[in-house]
Amino acid sequence: MSDYRADFVEFAVTSKVLCFGEFKTKAGRMSPYFFNAGLFNDGEKLKRLGEFYAKAILDSGIEFDVLFGPAYKGIPLAASIAIALAGMGRNVPFAFNRKEAKDHGEGGTVVGAKLAGRVLIVDDVISAGTSVRESVELIRAAGAQAAGVVIALDRMERGTGAQSAVQEVRVQYAIPVVAVVTLDNLVEYLEHDANRQAELSAVAAYRATYGV
Repeated sequence: MSDYRADFVEFAVTSKVLCFGEFKTKAGRMSPYFFNAGLFNDGEKLKRLGEFYAKAILDSGIEFDVLFGPAYKGIPLAASIAIALAGMGRNVPFAFNRKEAKDHGEGGTVVGAKLAGRVLIVDDVISAGTSVRESVELIRAAGAQAAGVVIALDRMERGTGAQSAVQEVRVQYAIPVVAVVTLDNLVEYLEHDANRQAELSAVAAYRATYGV
């Protein structure tokens, strides 16, 4: 895998954002690993996280005009990515939404830049796709176009049907979905660590059951 992907997996493990053990997912499955992006919870971690997202975005070649972070986890993501992109020579506007419309001041549900042109959605993961659906509806209602979605980790496992949640979003909205890392990258990381063969076996077994 490319250097920044390998570095991101290592970063997530070191930050205890990516943990191994037994964790119950929203789908009721017992997963041998868990990714909690809420633990990127200090300045240094958030700075590095934004840089990893920025590299994945530039690497993807997706053309966009505005970054959009859905509330709540997408808000610090959009801000940190915008800062990282500016540091790489690409200054882009960003926006985020409120969960409830504001009835005073400027009002509305969108804060920050105007949603216009091609809007790139940034979030941590895609589970049921609810956040993406709400974001796409908000973007379209503003007269803009959803350019794609960027997430931290693609678990590459089945949703309610034969496809993964990421695949469902790609098909339903006809937009690209880019992940900083995927389950493939996680497996590769485990394969190269002699002390993590038990975790590798557990992840492989889980993937054999629920993977796509």
